[in-house]
This record gives sequence, structure tokens and C-alpha cells, in this order.
Amino acid sequence: MASIANKRLVIFGCGYIGSAVAQAALTAGARVEALTRNPEKAAALRALGLAKVVVADLAASDWHGQIAGGPDFVVNCVSAGGGPDGYRQSYVAGMQSILAWAGGSAAPVGTLVYTSSTSVYPQGAGALVDESASADGGTPNGRIIRDSELLLQNAPVGAVRRSFILRLAGIYGPDRHHLLDQLRTDATTLGGSGAHRLNLAHRDDIVAAILACLGASPAVANEIFNVVDTAPAMREEVVRWLAAKLGRPMPAFDGGTTARRGGAPMPDRVISSAKIQRALGWRPQYPDYRTGFEKLLSR
Repeated sequence: MASIANKRLVIFGCGYIGSAVAQAALTAGARVEALTRNPEKAAALRALGLAKVVVADLAASDWHGQIAGGPDFVVNCVSAGGGPDGYRQSYVAGMQSILAWAGGSAAPVGTLVYTSSTSVYPQGAGALVDESASADGGTPNGRIIRDSELLLQNAPVGAVRRSFILRLAGIYGPDRHHLLDQLRTDATTLGGSGAHRLNLAHRDDIVAAILACLGASPAVANEIFNVVDTAPAMREEVVRWLAAKLGRPMPAFDGGTTARRGGAPMPDRVISSAKIQRALGWRPQYPDYRTGFEKLLSR
């Protein structure tokens, strides 16, 4: 993997994942700039030592003159809350704004990495899902995210030389562990069913995948990769294991529909990360939920 030392990296949407990428890139010697809409997050990023931090709405254009074009690397890891309108604003309008900024610069972005989501996949019923599977969206929000992927895939060469789309599974890690939080409150009942697999990706493994794309050989370009651990497990198994670790009784499931954002039922499928392992040599430091949650519990 090529070094990113002394290279210029701009991170858009510098929240949970982006802040960790910024820290790792600084440690690797990169010159890092960021855009965030959160003033408190901006202050924390400046304290890390970023070269520049801009507070702005990614979907707007007023930041275009504040961040110089032509960086070696861009990471777009914007997130969205709310319904379809919020998703379209953050993901589609945000990507349009980035591409307009990149296309209006004297030099294109060298490599752009976009953190998408496995919610673009509609498959369930235990299917094994790799990057060749149809990806027309399993929910309305998933279809919006797919629209943002298509914008990047069709970006002009004059805007972006090379791009990668990383479809992230369910994100967890330090300060982000919903199931663990529920069990710590002595919840006796959890919503939904335990009979579907959880496809998870630890924050640190996502950061490693992003850095692997930034440092990838020039021969590897314009690819889509799933980022997920290598041992998806049934939700009931994960809850039972966590409850035992915490010394709590196993909660019951209420049998309702476990819904994703956008309201669709949580699908049972196995997302494969074999492609990024073959192409970039990426391997998850936390290959299953046990290794990931053991580290969180040890904190």
C-alpha cells in the first residue's frame, strides 16, 4: 500500500467515521482538512491538529471557495438523519456539491472514497450478497443512497481521476453500540425478532478499508467494495452472548418487525467482503462480533 504521508486529504462529513479517519491520516503523516456542519465537532477537529476545518452544509456551495480544489484524496463519509428528504439532501445533494466543486477546480481529485451502505441491497431470505448482486435499494432511503453512488460512478474524469464506493454494514465501535446500551439498561424485551443475521463492521475496520483505498495501486480503480466482518451471526445469538457477558438475563423478543431506517423489515442475508480482501488485502481486525464487543467491554 502506498504511503499517504505529505499528501493532502479532504474529509467531507467528518463525524463518527470521518473523525477516526482524520486521526489515522494525521498519524500517517497526511495533511488533513475537513468540512462539518457541527461547530462543536469542528472545534474537536481543530484540536486534533487539522490544517483546516470548515463549518458548512455540504449540500450548499458556499464552502467551495473555502477549500482549495485538486487534493490528492477526498473521503465523503457524510451521514443523514430523518426521512427521505434528509437522505436526499445529505447524500444526493451533498455528492452533487462535491462533484461541482471538484469539476470547477484546475486539477481533479486524485482519489475519492465514498462510504455508502449495504442498504442498497434488497436481498433477504438468507442470500449471500456480493458486489455483483442487484443494488436497487432495499428501502426508500437505500434507493436514495444508490442514486448518490450513481452520481459518483458517472462523474467526469475532469472532476475525479479514481473513485471507490465502500458499502458499509452495520457500524459499531467505541461510543456506538446500540444493543449493548439496551442490555445495560436491564431491558427485558427487545423489539423485533432475533431470527435474522446481523452484518456488522467495526469502526476501526472501516477506517482501515478507507486508508487501503487511498493507498491502493493505480491499477485498482473505480471499484465497489463491501465492508463487513467475516462471521455474520443471528441477532438472538449476539444478544444472548452479550447478556451473558454482562451478567444479565436473556431478554425476550416481542416478535414484531425489526425495521431498518425507511421502515422495511430487517433482512436476513450474509454480506460478503471477499472482494476487498482479494483486491486490497484488507482483513478485519474484528472478524466477528465477539472480538469487537470484547474490546468494547474491556473499556
